[in-house]
Amino acid sequence: MNDTAIDYADFAEYDRRQRGIERHMLAAFLGGLVVGLIGMLMSGKGPGWVGQIYYPYAYLALTLVVGATASGFGWALLTTFLAAVSMLVAAMGGSVFRGDLSFDVIGDSPAGLNWTLAMLVGLGLLAYLTRRRDRWGDVAAGLVGAVLLTDVVDRATPGFIGDVREFWPGPALVVGALAVLLVIVVRRSARGRVRALAVTATLAGVSAFVLAGPVPGWFPLLV
Repeated sequence: MNDTAIDYADFAEYDRRQRGIERHMLAAFLGGLVVGLIGMLMSGKGPGWVGQIYYPYAYLALTLVVGATASGFGWALLTTFLAAVSMLVAAMGGSVFRGDLSFDVIGDSPAGLNWTLAMLVGLGLLAYLTRRRDRWGDVAAGLVGAVLLTDVVDRATPGFIGDVREFWPGPALVVGALAVLLVIVVRRSARGRVRALAVTATLAGVSAFVLAGPVPGWFPLLV
């Protein structure tokens, strides 16, 4: 009887875990649909800064949450990909209602679409790794912050690749502050936070220097 009870408890725990994975996958899919559809319905409406914050940062926030709450690395890969694809499907569906069916509604081009999907999935995996309590978790948190800050610098700096005039100063400062706060919150120790912030600052600075290459006056070697 004792062996049967133990076996049953193990089976019940396995069943709960499987149900949790199923709910997580469903939430990732539905969340992607909601975020993508809202993004398309908001496109071209309201203040310009709202759209600049919503895309891509609402998309990135969803994949970060999905990745951080996954039950394993493989599930983080699957669910973040599922969320990203569902956002794309919802965005395409929203464009149909506006009479503008396009396969590059996210990223502005096929190449931009592929890059956006890769970035979303990559950030989801990094978000899962931030759950580690060792230095690799610190590095993962720093990489997340660096990606977000690099995108902020790229969009806020005149002459950079993704320059968006309406993004500076308000939206850029808000998103930049939230990116730094995110790095601090996901680490549980002072040393971990310092290491993560150091990774963020270093990589964001290097990325900004590289992005400045095509801008005359920013990169002396190319002048």
